[in-house]
Amino acid sequence: MNEDFGPIINTPGHNGVDFETRVDFDRLRAYRLARAREALDKSDLGAILLFDFYNIRYVSQTWIGGALGDKMSRYCLLTRGGEPMVWDFGSAARHHQLFAPWLEPDNCRAGMLGLRGAIAPTAGLFESAVKEIVSILSDHGLQDQPVGIDIVELPFLFEIQKAGVDIRDAQQLMLDARQIKNPDELMLLSQAAAMVDGVYQDIFEALKPGIRENEIVALANKRLYEMGSDQVEAINAVSGERCNPHPHNFTDRMIRPGDQAFFDIIHSYNGYRTCYYRTMSVGSSTAPQREAYTKARAWMDTAIDLVKPGVGTDEIALAWPAATDFGFANEMDAFGLQFGHGLGLGLHERPVISRLNSLRDPIELQAGMVFALETYCPGTDGVSAARIEEEVVITEQGTAIITHFPAQELMVANRY
Repeated sequence: MNEDFGPIINTPGHNGVDFETRVDFDRLRAYRLARAREALDKSDLGAILLFDFYNIRYVSQTWIGGALGDKMSRYCLLTRGGEPMVWDFGSAARHHQLFAPWLEPDNCRAGMLGLRGAIAPTAGLFESAVKEIVSILSDHGLQDQPVGIDIVELPFLFEIQKAGVDIRDAQQLMLDARQIKNPDELMLLSQAAAMVDGVYQDIFEALKPGIRENEIVALANKRLYEMGSDQVEAINAVSGERCNPHPHNFTDRMIRPGDQAFFDIIHSYNGYRTCYYRTMSVGSSTAPQREAYTKARAWMDTAIDLVKPGVGTDEIALAWPAATDFGFANEMDAFGLQFGHGLGLGLHERPVISRLNSLRDPIELQAGMVFALETYCPGTDGVSAARIEEEVVITEQGTAIITHFPAQELMVANRY
């Protein structure tokens, strides 16, 4: 096993203080914008137009309620040599002018497109937005340069293509930019994980016969928001016969004596996310449960031992069992069970580690990457299963694990 390099990754308090070095948000903002600019400068694009909430936050350092995150109505333009421009939901633009001094006031504009079709293209909002963007590109001498877009509503795509703009894929560029984290990002990721450490202690104490999966979800949401989470994206709570196969959700199922249960807590602190599974048994454990857990833990430890700069993601994927080894017909059917994925402002960043993709298209691990590793082993009883996840930071000094709630052995909550 790798050593615990925990002190390399600070877990500071939430508040800024004068007597410790904590998150430097000015440094964070400068780093993220510089990474995006560097990626743009290395590309053949004249500008990038971003609709992905996480890319907008990375480039413009702005954020509004998650309810608008899938509507693709707020957007951000970054041109070569230019400053970020943000079109936001109504009065949010005015708020940025008042409270986001790193943005030029004239670059914070109100904007609205289609709200995923709720406003029909015939209203003309797509057409007017494209005219404005094309005019800005012309002002910057970029009218003949390709423009990268990450995600988009089809009416906007049709309209900007009709205007003669050569559209390319900017999502690959942005994911490349976001994969190497600076010290401030590492501190925020560690703080987010520390919050989940505490929630798992609460779950461990509450996990007893009679409690329902949805009650555990409610408990976790409450505690995370009390601790300062800015978004609880999802919580899986899976127990008893629902463990095998993994359904990736929660229900109102009541937990019973001897059940195995696993949970995934996905939330963000200052935008930086967790994906953090733990498995427990309730009251007592069976031999099939313990055997499944031991295998899942061994697969996890083997993967962690491989993690270091220069290693290919294919090497890690090959260290895990093939889909056919644990009851699935192929890797597509088993995707997400023996799995790794980058963490940052988004839940699924680079690298993505799986036999489905990594053997054909491996990525070389680098210092500064942060990702989650997930293993899953079904029990021989046909109903139980173990699920473990650790969040890993690659540093020049070694591998740091920032998920600290105990997981070396199957824990039994409220043991009889």
